[in-house]
Amino acid sequence: MIPLRDGTTIPQLGFGTYLVEPSETTATVAAALEIGYRHIDTAQMYENEAEVGDAVAASGLPRAELYLTSKLSNAAHRPDDVRRTFDETLAKLKVDYLDLFLMHWPLPTRYDGDFVSTWKAMTDLLADGRLRSVGVSNFEPAHLDRIIDETGVVPVVNQIEVHPYFPNTAAREASLAHGIKVEAWGPLGQGAVLRDETIAEIGRAHGKSVPQVTLRWHIQRGDVIFPKSTHPDRMRENFALFDFTLSTAEMAAIDALDRGESGRVGAHPDTFDWIPT
Repeated sequence: MIPLRDGTTIPQLGFGTYLVEPSETTATVAAALEIGYRHIDTAQMYENEAEVGDAVAASGLPRAELYLTSKLSNAAHRPDDVRRTFDETLAKLKVDYLDLFLMHWPLPTRYDGDFVSTWKAMTDLLADGRLRSVGVSNFEPAHLDRIIDETGVVPVVNQIEVHPYFPNTAAREASLAHGIKVEAWGPLGQGAVLRDETIAEIGRAHGKSVPQVTLRWHIQRGDVIFPKSTHPDRMRENFALFDFTLSTAEMAAIDALDRGESGRVGAHPDTFDWIPT
């Protein structure tokens, strides 16, 4: 459990549902919960919140044992839409409250460049107890500075692309400087690192796979991670991260794989402007 700046805590290891088809989501999340995952990450734009909710409801697990995250759609940045779609998210997940709600992208070239009013509307959701924590995703240092300077409210997390080929150092360091925890999406570089020989060699020394070594690197850095798989055997493999430790030299060897901006797999937050229709 990782402490957040608002006094809550978040499980450092979670389970992601990005690109899990709605038809597969309920069974996939049910398998993850059976294995032991208690932190589930979804989003309005994933279009599988209802199926995540079905799995949670069928699990029989007490609500207090689960940590549920969703993210605001790029199509819902206007304050009235923030409130409306948050209500819809709770209904789809079939829960009375959400642990963490994130602004999925800042979209600085949309909505007349105004993501501050979106952030203010999200922070207002904390008032009635239906939202425990509020954060952001894909925020660059300047984006963070702007919402903090103009509202005085600091996000608890910034969910950004982070993996050995792209540690996203500037955004990570800016987040940590504000006391914001980093959540790493695409922790395996969306598969880019799976054939890396440096990581494979470290894995052989520990009897671990490349994904396990990479995820352990994240854990030791303090990143919150939520690897995704639809295969129960891989879910179990990704869950088995706490019976070995990487040495300082091994951590440094993985750090050295940084490719800078050329290692980025996803879109750049300064220019990404896609809105679902």
